[in-house]
Amino acid sequence: MKALVVAGGMPQITLINQLKERGIETVLVDGSPTPVALPYADKFYNVNIFDIEAVKRIAVKEEVDFLITVCADQVLLVVAQISEELGLPWYIDYKTARLVSDKELMKKIFVQNSIPTSQYVVMDAFDAGQTGHLHYPLIVKPVDAYSSKGVKKVLNEEELRTAFEEARDISRSKSAIVEEFFEGEEISVDLFIEDGKAHVLCISNSDKVKDDEHFAIFRGRCPVHASDELKAEIGRVSQKIADAFGIKNAPMLVQMLTDGKRVTVLEFCARTGGAMKWLLIQHASGVDVIKGVIDLTLGIKPDIKVREPETRYIVNDFIYCRAGVFDHIEGFDEQLKKGNITDYRMLRPSGWKFSGMITSSTDRLCGVTFQDDTLEGFNRKHRAFVESVRVIDAEGNDMMRHDLLPDLDA
Repeated sequence: MKALVVAGGMPQITLINQLKERGIETVLVDGSPTPVALPYADKFYNVNIFDIEAVKRIAVKEEVDFLITVCADQVLLVVAQISEELGLPWYIDYKTARLVSDKELMKKIFVQNSIPTSQYVVMDAFDAGQTGHLHYPLIVKPVDAYSSKGVKKVLNEEELRTAFEEARDISRSKSAIVEEFFEGEEISVDLFIEDGKAHVLCISNSDKVKDDEHFAIFRGRCPVHASDELKAEIGRVSQKIADAFGIKNAPMLVQMLTDGKRVTVLEFCARTGGAMKWLLIQHASGVDVIKGVIDLTLGIKPDIKVREPETRYIVNDFIYCRAGVFDHIEGFDEQLKKGNITDYRMLRPSGWKFSGMITSSTDRLCGVTFQDDTLEGFNRKHRAFVESVRVIDAEGNDMMRHDLLPDLDA
């Protein structure tokens, strides 16, 4: 068999390796000429992965048996469309993939099905009058972007106009959504839908860089701070989303905000969280969601058995950099051998140029996993890591933002 793997990020390395373990040849397509998954694929094409016709031509030329991706929301739509057009298997049809990839369509279904979400408007041209019923602060985001690109918090009409224009320019459909800001803690809910039933795998907090405008995540952590009643509400709302969108068998990620009692849904997608989220899920629940996606694509029923977390504290930290050209890292392997970190995964190759800005998840260099059963033990490991590792740029300087990696609070 032969698979066309769409997108070559870090999670696709594991995807490709698992496909090879099943004896499946892999053809990788990615818009970057040097994606991190490139060395693992049998064949590579450097193409714009959102160019439907270009990707489809490769699928036909290579006579692949299926297309596949993991941990990527907008790419999900590409795979669904091409798979449907070529009559190839995929776990979600194109119509549903559109609904879960377009924030405007998503919001409409939320409202129609009484799923808690913020008041909003969608515009393709700026019109302050359309937002008159909304209360500041507001959140502006492209209707069809990913990785928090173009997402900004605004406090007045002047900021709204600027943020709207930026979000619209990023959007492929040239429109943006404006919604009321809900004051609360952000949580990520990762699930696997099996025969229509939503199994909660992991509820984690998303800590973000302190920036009033942008929403780049620097840490994903569990356990989440939630009462049993709130956890039940999270499960109820998640099931309601799966029912409303007709999702029967698929991974699912729901982004919510909570004030400790209520939740409001920001957005969701029929996929696993990006970057290192699949590893966090595996440590927290024992479920290998990448294996689950392969099984679904091959027509095999996934075995979803949720178990207790490996340790009490499981955290993914993301490393950001100052401006410069990345050359190499130092001290990471030593920290791995000492047991201070469980693993680390590179998201960008040597030679990658960082602007120093932190606006979305695309600005990360790598991800690191920490685990321990006590808060004191966790912070001891974490401090040892932060104090000893370095990220070296092309001029020999440490470009790592050590300041963005605080201790974990109780």
